Amino acid sequence: MRRTNNYPYQPLNQQPSGPGPASHDALEAENERAAEELKQKIGALKSLTIDIGNEVRYQDKLLRGIDDDMDRTSGFLGNTMTRVVRLAKQGGGARQMCYMFLFVLVVFLLLWLTLKFK
Repeated sequence: MRRTNNYPYQPLNQQPSGPGPASHDALEAENERAAEELKQKIGALKSLTIDIGNEVRYQDKLLRGIDDDMDRTSGFLGNTMTRVVRLAKQGGGARQMCYMFLFVLVVFLLLWLTLKFK
């Protein structure tokens, strides 16, 4: 009893169909057709893998750029925080910090109003 699989081909008959070269030619034509289909599928897979490789290189380039930008941003933020701490430690820094807080609050309020009523 033979179990049928979901393969798109049918097994070849194992018994010789006749002494003539016609059966050999039919098998040869079938092999050529199958080889051509396989060649087309291999070409499609090769094209797909090349496209995937190009996309991976492009994504890697973008990620490296983002990493560089984040490094620069963290440097700027570190410098800014150092200045803020130094300003807070100076005499009269509380008043300047209050002005800075109010300025930031007003800027965010203006941005919110602009975006809300746009």
